[in-house]
Amino acid sequence: MVCGLLFTTCLIIANIVEQKLISIGPIEATAGLLIFPISYILNDIIAEVWGYRKARLIIWYGFLMNFLAVVIFRLSIVVPGSENFTPEHQNAFQLILGNTERISLASFIAFLFGSFLNAMVMSKMKIMQKGKNFSIRAVASTIIGEGADSLVFFTIAFYGVIPNNDLMMLMLTQTGMKTAYEIIILPLTNIIVKWVKRKEEEDVYDEGISYNPLRINDL
Repeated sequence: MVCGLLFTTCLIIANIVEQKLISIGPIEATAGLLIFPISYILNDIIAEVWGYRKARLIIWYGFLMNFLAVVIFRLSIVVPGSENFTPEHQNAFQLILGNTERISLASFIAFLFGSFLNAMVMSKMKIMQKGKNFSIRAVASTIIGEGADSLVFFTIAFYGVIPNNDLMMLMLTQTGMKTAYEIIILPLTNIIVKWVKRKEEEDVYDEGISYNPLRINDL
């Protein structure tokens, strides 16, 4: 429950703060980079401890809660403000919470692709490795999941808007930085995974399960 709540919270926060462009040395990125990788770390923990089926459920709940947040953001922008809420306030409010339809669509689709690939790679590699070498599968799943996320997001959101060379560089940069984030925090992730396994007395192996993302009732 705690991991699911944190996972969903990270998604909603990332959706808000990604409006700001930040500089990390010579690299430009969105502020969502500060928190979005944490959702992949939580995805790793959930898939490692409770298995793909629980990860699938939490991914869909995270998706739905993020969708609800976006709907409420749009509704709050459309509803007329009071006399104390000036046009300047409205413009600032809309700037922060008013993603375009194309950006929102790209974000939702990319999240599903990346999250499900991340969980599936974690699950399959755990079986192949007989539960050993968590660090290897955590990094591998992040590279694949974040890579798919960046590929889908930037293609849908910016194809035809910015040059293809710049688009490719954005994909590679985002994937590389998010993977580096995962590697830096990996020692802490290892400690948390071991602690949760002991605390929950769970260490699921997904042998013989369906990886169909739509089989939500299969728990």
